[in-house]
Amino acid sequence: MQGMIPQLPVDWPSLGAAVAILAVVAWAAGWVSTRILHRVISGVTSRTRSTWDDRLIERGVFRRLAGVVPAVVVYLGIGRALGVSEPGGEVLASETLMLLWTGVRRLAAAYIAFTVVRAFQAFLDAVNDIYNEGYAEAKSRPIKGYLQVATLVAYLAAGVVIVAVLAGRSPVVFLSGLGALAAVLMLVFRDTILSLVASIQIASNDMIRIGDWVSVPQAGSDGEVIDIALHTVKVQNWDKTISTIPTNKFITESFKNWRGMSESGGRRIKRSLRLDMNSVRFLTEDEIGELSRRELLQDYMRESVAAITRYNEQKAAGNPGVIPEIRRLTNLGTFRVYVQKYLEAHPKTHKDMTLLTRQLAPGPEGVPIEVYCFSNDTAWANYEGFQGDIFDHLIATLPEFGLRAFQAPGGSDFRKALKGREA
Repeated sequence: MQGMIPQLPVDWPSLGAAVAILAVVAWAAGWVSTRILHRVISGVTSRTRSTWDDRLIERGVFRRLAGVVPAVVVYLGIGRALGVSEPGGEVLASETLMLLWTGVRRLAAAYIAFTVVRAFQAFLDAVNDIYNEGYAEAKSRPIKGYLQVATLVAYLAAGVVIVAVLAGRSPVVFLSGLGALAAVLMLVFRDTILSLVASIQIASNDMIRIGDWVSVPQAGSDGEVIDIALHTVKVQNWDKTISTIPTNKFITESFKNWRGMSESGGRRIKRSLRLDMNSVRFLTEDEIGELSRRELLQDYMRESVAAITRYNEQKAAGNPGVIPEIRRLTNLGTFRVYVQKYLEAHPKTHKDMTLLTRQLAPGPEGVPIEVYCFSNDTAWANYEGFQGDIFDHLIATLPEFGLRAFQAPGGSDFRKALKGREA
């Protein structure tokens, strides 16, 4: 039983002191590299006009790289501290010291690999910051997803190296066995592969950009894209909540991107005003004279009255025994023309886009007059204000044409009707 337990060397106090000195030297090297070197680099970068070096400092690239120094000191100095050299050297050591030497060196090498990959991740984050700040294409062509793929590959490679170092084997041995695990890896990284393909398609087809307004009904999301990553797209909804949507959903499911509306400079207004059909009638001579004085209707009324007069005179010259089918102006038709002229003259309508007023099919809720035009201001608040102003004006103008808006009867209407019956 005693033969199975490693025996401490006779000079273990001196070896312990040497190891303690090595630990102090490694700590001092780490302190110097982290504090002094970091300050020197920060001082140099702060004096330059470029900002890319500042991003490297902010992301801690040099700070993480400085963590390699104490591990290198331990890796190189543990042999001298224990009095052990590489196999084939002149210095011989006990089995216990050889095991300790091998274990410490492997742990130091694994730590070096881990620290380097963390520094590489920080470097890629800095590259993403530099790209977003310095290039106008950053919103339309984000590279964050591709950098995340590179980070994932780097961590996988570092994991293989760390396992190989700790096991005392060549990394090639582990890499050669990955072929048999390809199917398993495909299953494990299925979402990553789908997200990578989706990111490539989104970037190549310019489907979404940071800052776009998107509506994703399946996710209950409607707002602005604030981040496009490998696996997810973050959308800040208009109620300030944030929806996190898988990237591949933008390929497999439908969504609406309002970028085209913003870039065109026009936002559509498509709303109907329902009128009571019982208020539709022909205009009287007094009403024709009054409406002919309106600025927007002067030309229309003059031309229409002249055309109708000529037509009716020709009809009157026909068979005196037949009542001719004459033409007359209606209040609804004149109002429809007025709405069209009003929109054409309004300074907030987009004159280079479709602008029309049309009458839709009558129904149980009256006859709809639809306004179809575009606002030249796409900002939401301004657009809603302009749309409201249009219909406020049109509703208030209806009595001047002898028209009434249709609305379902309410409680006050029933009370008036009941009072009329009681009277």
